[in-house]
Amino acid sequence: MNFGPLPSVDATAVPSEGFVLDVREDDEWAAGHVEGALHIPMSDFVARFGELTEAMDSIEGTPRVHVMCRVGGRSAQVTQYLVRQEIDAVNIDGGMQAWDAAGRPMVTDNGNPAFVL
Repeated sequence: MNFGPLPSVDATAVPSEGFVLDVREDDEWAAGHVEGALHIPMSDFVARFGELTEAMDSIEGTPRVHVMCRVGGRSAQVTQYLVRQEIDAVNIDGGMQAWDAAGRPMVTDNGNPAFVL
């Protein structure tokens, strides 16, 4: 079964108030992430899928899910899974590396300078 090309967007095209799902591991998240992003590591994703649907339900309307990892490989797999669940999801091309290169803001939970691990 062919689902067509994977929907994706450039890091610069993600709206500042966009819903971002970060599927990187805990150490990568701790180094730096998009403020307000939902963090569910890909390794836990299927078990924690309900956290995503709960977060989506808390937003008015049906948010587009912008899926993020370090360079785009893991997020592409999660985006594919979400599209199959009929969720409006797009992969962020180039992941956090592209986000950082585009000068988009990043934060840490501990106040240290953010970087991409």
